[in-house]
Amino acid sequence: MPASKIGVILANLGTPDEPTTPAVKRYLKQFLSDPRVIDLPQWKWQFILNFMVLPKRAPRVAHAYQSIWTEQGSPLLSISRQQQQAVQNHFNSAHPNVIVELAMTYGNPSMDDAVTRLLEKNVSKIIVLPLYPQYSSTTTASVFDAFARSLTQHKKMVPFEFIHHYYNDPLYIKALANSIQLEKDEQLFFSFHGIPKRYEQEGDYYAQHCHQTARLVAERLELDEKQWQLAFQSRFGKEEWLKPYTDETLRQLPKKGIKKVAVVCPGFSADCLETIEEIGEENRENFEQAGGVSYRYIPALNAQPNHIDLLVRLIERKL
Repeated sequence: MPASKIGVILANLGTPDEPTTPAVKRYLKQFLSDPRVIDLPQWKWQFILNFMVLPKRAPRVAHAYQSIWTEQGSPLLSISRQQQQAVQNHFNSAHPNVIVELAMTYGNPSMDDAVTRLLEKNVSKIIVLPLYPQYSSTTTASVFDAFARSLTQHKKMVPFEFIHHYYNDPLYIKALANSIQLEKDEQLFFSFHGIPKRYEQEGDYYAQHCHQTARLVAERLELDEKQWQLAFQSRFGKEEWLKPYTDETLRQLPKKGIKKVAVVCPGFSADCLETIEEIGEENRENFEQAGGVSYRYIPALNAQPNHIDLLVRLIERKL
C-alpha cells in the first residue's frame, strides 16, 4: 500500500509582484492591514493607512525595491523558491511522499493557493514551517492566522503540525556561526527586525528569542561581551520600538572606538529589502559617515546547504 502523502508549507512574509508604486501599494496595504502587524482600531488605522501612509511610503519603497530587483524577481521570492526546491529535492530521495509548497503571508504565492494545491493532491497531513527562527506575534502568528483562514475555505481539513520556532536549535546556531568569519578587530553586530516595545509588554517574547540566539552564536564563536552586540532595525511610526535601534547604535560606534563591524541578521532566513538595502546600504552609510572604517554585511543563510539541512531536519521531526 503506497504511503500517504504529506504536505509541507514553507512560509515567509511576502513581496510585491513588481517594483512599481501600484504593486508596492497593494502589497503594503495587505501587509499593514494585518492587525497582528498594526493593532490600532481598524476604523482609525485604515484612514491613516490609505490617506497618509501609503501615498507617501509606496513610492519610496518602490524605489528601494527597484535598486535590488533581479531578473528572477525580488530576492526574497527567488531565494525562497531555491529553498523550496532544495528541500523538495531532498524529500524526493528520502521521502517521496512529501510535497513541499511555498507560501507568503502577503502577496504571491499565497497561502490560499498553497493549501488548495496540497488538499487537491489528497495529502493526509500538513506541516507548516514559518521561516522565522524567533517567534513573534507579528510574523509567526500571522502565518498561523493565514493558514487557518485558508482552511476555512475547504470542507476537507487534515491534521496539521505547526513549527513554532527554532531560535535555539543547535543546527541553526551552528549554521549561523559557520557563516561568520570575523576579521581582526572586527566587532560582530547582530541586527534583528524590531517590533513595538508595547507588544513585548503585552506578552510577545520575540526579544527574548533574539537575545538568546545572539548569545548562543557568540558562545559558539567564543566571543567575549566586548566583541559583539545586538540591536533592532526597521522601526515604523512614532511609537517606541525594541531598543537599542540599529541605525542609532551604528552611528555611535565609531565615537566609542569601534570602527570595524560585521553585521549579521539572524532573524531573516532569506535576504530581502531589509537586509540588502537597509542593512547593506543605508546603515553602511550611517556607519561610514560617523567615522567607521570597515563595514561588512554577512548574507542570510539563504539556500546554503547547512540551512537546507536545518529546514529538512525541522520537517523530518514532524513526519
